[in-house]
Amino acid sequence: MAQKKRRFAVLTGGGDCPGLNAVIRAVVKTFLQNDCEVYGVLNGFNGLVNDNLQLMDYASVSGILPRGGTILGTTNRDNPFRFAVEKENGEIVYEDMRDKVLENLRKYDIEALVVIGGDGSLNIGAQLARECGVKVVGVPKTIDNDLPCTERTFGFDTAMAMATEALDRLHTTAESHHRVMILEVMGRYAGWIALHSGIAGGADVILLPEIPYKLDKVLEKIQQRKQAGKNFSIVVVAEGAKPEGGEMSVARVVKGSFEPIRLGGIGDKVAREIEERTEIEARCTVLGYLQRGGSPTAFDRVLSTRYGVAAAEACLRGEYNVMVSLYHDKIVTVYIQKAASKPQQVPVDSEIIRTGRQLGICFGD
Repeated sequence: MAQKKRRFAVLTGGGDCPGLNAVIRAVVKTFLQNDCEVYGVLNGFNGLVNDNLQLMDYASVSGILPRGGTILGTTNRDNPFRFAVEKENGEIVYEDMRDKVLENLRKYDIEALVVIGGDGSLNIGAQLARECGVKVVGVPKTIDNDLPCTERTFGFDTAMAMATEALDRLHTTAESHHRVMILEVMGRYAGWIALHSGIAGGADVILLPEIPYKLDKVLEKIQQRKQAGKNFSIVVVAEGAKPEGGEMSVARVVKGSFEPIRLGGIGDKVAREIEERTEIEARCTVLGYLQRGGSPTAFDRVLSTRYGVAAAEACLRGEYNVMVSLYHDKIVTVYIQKAASKPQQVPVDSEIIRTGRQLGICFGD
């Protein structure tokens, strides 16, 4: 009698991110190489609640390595512990659907679940492990690079490269028109994208959530450049940056959303204040979702593949309730509950901040 094959499942949760398909490909191929079956869960945790799983094979992941997005689909709304259900009268209520998740995992005889996601998805995975006994292995995904317990999340390199390219292009317009050009980039409450792209793109001012800025310091830097014969300046602003004693700029608040507070608008605010105070023409470009789309860089393809293989290998050896992590250029595992803790910001005393200061970059402090 043939031995029953081990079965695993993989899902992508939260926002899309370059490298998701590379992780999926690596997870699926590693399981298949080891004579296991693997199911793809469609549309994140929604698929676990609504029984939307599909058996994956080599053809399922053929040609997806360079593709952006995720072939499995994703959502940042469907938390199974607080799942939105529409009643007959149109009212939306939130219900605990953990029993549906467990029912469907049992239905397909899934031994363990690979969760590819950021802090929200990993927190859900950790809760499933802690409260429901689901065996989980996490993979750290976010362009923001703000997850603790890993030196790098996949997707960050691609977002940073996109922002750097945008800065290269803005330089030509800034210099031609003698303007201050401001680039607002993503990152939520951490300034990793702004910091790295700002240094790579030759920015003169970088404003981060970790260092509340004084507008006078920014203006001082711009005027110093003008006096030195530089009639333009480049400013990179993280979406979560804020003035000293002020608050972050909120684009809007969406009740009932997984991410109710949506940051945005700080770039326009800084541009307006610079123009009003200096009479130097200032323009803001908001890079937005361009940072999350498109083909991943070679670095992100390799890192994503390493993460995917390591996640599948952790499942194969029965090491559960962990997240795969990059540490000293090696892939290791860490306890998923620890990895799903408070987001990691840029240390203000870090070597890379010091590097920027030595180059004469103004951080607004």
